[in-house]
Amino acid sequence: MTEETFTSIPVIDIAGLYADDKAERQKVAAALQHAASKIGFFYISGHRVAPELIGNVREAAKDFFAQPFERKMERYIGASASHKGFVPEGEEIYNKSRPDHKEAFDIGFEVPADHPLVQSGTPLLGPNDWPEIPGFREKASAYYAAVFDLGRVLFRGFALALGLDENAFDDVAQFPPSKLRMIHYPYDGEAQDAPGIGAHTDYECFTILLADKPGLEVLNDNGEWIDAPPIPGTFVVNIGDMLEMMTAGAFVATAHRVRSVKEERYSFPLFYACDYHHEIRPLPAFEKGDTEYEAVKIGDHMWAQAMQTYSYLIAKRERGEIALPEDTRRTNTFGHFSKTGVTP
Repeated sequence: MTEETFTSIPVIDIAGLYADDKAERQKVAAALQHAASKIGFFYISGHRVAPELIGNVREAAKDFFAQPFERKMERYIGASASHKGFVPEGEEIYNKSRPDHKEAFDIGFEVPADHPLVQSGTPLLGPNDWPEIPGFREKASAYYAAVFDLGRVLFRGFALALGLDENAFDDVAQFPPSKLRMIHYPYDGEAQDAPGIGAHTDYECFTILLADKPGLEVLNDNGEWIDAPPIPGTFVVNIGDMLEMMTAGAFVATAHRVRSVKEERYSFPLFYACDYHHEIRPLPAFEKGDTEYEAVKIGDHMWAQAMQTYSYLIAKRERGEIALPEDTRRTNTFGHFSKTGVTP
């Protein structure tokens, strides 16, 4: 057992990040630093996301997934101009031996169609194609806004944890390709104790997850899967590829999966990213002078990972309609995968 290996996921009360006293904010930052570097996963309490917003987004998700399959496919992600919409079961491939047993609806940061970034054809950016369900857009948008604001607060905490001015990241996420996913795992009476989503790391800076049932598992340095069940009143936060890159591995993008469970399950991860063209490279304090973490535009990394995961994008690549950006990293090359030899 190494010092870094963990057997449980800590809970961090982040209420201090909202305090006027910088010393209180610094205390939380120290806890974030420890969890981000030793584990890459932690729960947060003391946030300010209202319970009614959480209840509303769950209602919106249930309303959408209760529709007939044909209605859901009217918002199929493969017909979207900006990679948003309905993701049917089997569309994502993390584990080549079997498709994921889930469906999803993906919502992005709302960027108007006439915005210069959209007009220039920037991947992943553009308006959402909202389903025609009463109240859906309002409920989903309000939840997105609240959790994205929470992400800004967390990013200030991470800045402090990295020895930076706490406002260092304030201007790097003005129109980001940050996605909120509504994920539905249908009831499966035949479910065995096996992954529901293949093991993976998240592409962005960090993820803020709301889930209502057990199933999430996190990979430690010994190659062991540690349970991360939901805790009432908290979110799960995990470090993504880009924060690992910023810190040259000091923060770890911990691999995780969802094991198959019989009960119906909903989860709502919001993936906090910087603007598409923002270049991610190791911060000066972490620069090692090697080539393990080459600079990359965050949007290029996210788009390249999607092109290696979604069936409709894989098909477009095979037809020569799209191509991977230069120096694309393969999926699952961050975090504990490299330490343990565990394959997804």
